[in-house]
Amino acid sequence: MGKPTHAVVLGGGLAGTLAAAVLTRHTTSVTIVERDQLPDHPVPRAGTPQAHHTHVLLSGGAHALDQLLPGTTRELLDHGAQYIGVPNRLLMLFSRGWLERFDEMQFIIGASRGLLDRVVRRRVLADSHITVRPNTAATGLLGSPHRVTGVRLLDRRTGHTDDLPADIVVDATGHRSQAVTWLTALGLPTPTEEHIDPQIFYTTRLYRMPSLARDDFPEINIMPDPTNTDHVRAGVLVPIEDRQWTVTLIGSRDHRPPTSEAGFAAYARDLRHPIIADLIRTAEPLTAPRGYRIPGNRRRHFHRMPTWPDGFVVLGDAACTVNPIYGHGMAIAARSALALDTGLRRHGPHHDARRTQRDIARAADLAWTMATTQDLRYPTTTGPRPNALARGRQRFLDRIAWTATSRPSVAAAQLGVYTLATSPTRLLTPHILLSVMLGPRRQARTDPPLTTDEQAVRDQ
Repeated sequence: MGKPTHAVVLGGGLAGTLAAAVLTRHTTSVTIVERDQLPDHPVPRAGTPQAHHTHVLLSGGAHALDQLLPGTTRELLDHGAQYIGVPNRLLMLFSRGWLERFDEMQFIIGASRGLLDRVVRRRVLADSHITVRPNTAATGLLGSPHRVTGVRLLDRRTGHTDDLPADIVVDATGHRSQAVTWLTALGLPTPTEEHIDPQIFYTTRLYRMPSLARDDFPEINIMPDPTNTDHVRAGVLVPIEDRQWTVTLIGSRDHRPPTSEAGFAAYARDLRHPIIADLIRTAEPLTAPRGYRIPGNRRRHFHRMPTWPDGFVVLGDAACTVNPIYGHGMAIAARSALALDTGLRRHGPHHDARRTQRDIARAADLAWTMATTQDLRYPTTTGPRPNALARGRQRFLDRIAWTATSRPSVAAAQLGVYTLATSPTRLLTPHILLSVMLGPRRQARTDPPLTTDEQAVRDQ
């Protein structure tokens, strides 16, 4: 029997919990270090204000989650999470009109963040090899520029500090991660960083679905329109557990959605289409509108550093944060955990963490490119302006979205990429390129493709 090995995961959110599940396959024991107290019920974790807002798990992320923890998606649905077929149960307003309601091509899981975290956490923490140290914060790394050997901890209740040895440390502390500071304290160079900030604000409110609405009522997504406006203004209504709707309104700096009841309703009415306002008019509000300033897209290029210590990796929002308007955050967390698993299977916990860090970066590449390419179309976004090649690529993507409104093969390719379920190279196959060149078969709808029952909910 080999020498016992110990892993430490910093952060008990989704990325950290999934990393812990992976590490049980490769080490003897795992300690999760969490600065707050993990809740026992499906409620948002302390210290995560974004958890009160709309979250979705795209099909690419759901597949990754089920690879890590088989049966998790089924358990979420058993607890009331909604399986939203795309696009048969997702009504999307693109720049040039509504997407047709084709047969299912991909799917989305609609659930509160509290429910999703609780289901994943209970599955992972049932493993006796995992322990949790709550109310504890990491203050630095132990080791050298060549190898991390543990972490220095602070008990937030008592102020006591101690050192926790580890064969591998995983930083999953989110966008406020101090990994850069910790690495430079060990004598390593500062990694390059990109920050592309569209200056987006959210306001979210929960509603009870009207009694007339069926359990399979669709998600509504009114997307921003960069081809005709110079600012972000969007909204989404997502069915979740317990016959609730989570409704999030989105706007950029000078168009931020209000947090007053009257202002929330008026902002929804002023979106590109009034359907969300029509639906919430008779729905029962369950919470007051709650605002949040999105931190923007931020990527720390740990994978490009000239030297990297073994025994340390960074994943999730600690390495790459993307604008949550696109719904990719939880999928990135699951895909990054899969990359960690692949790296550990190839090299073990003691060797070649640099390659594993590069694999983790690749897991986030597509989501990063999609988010930043779209966000940089707005003049208020801070960051490097797109060059001629990037502008040409965006015009091509605009034509794909336009063609997808009435051509199912193009819609399938586009939605597969958007949900992180298929490679973007699918958009470059001869059939798709020819279809895009020909354009849509007919003019896109100006009103959403509602069924008679759904229209009755809107009209009541």
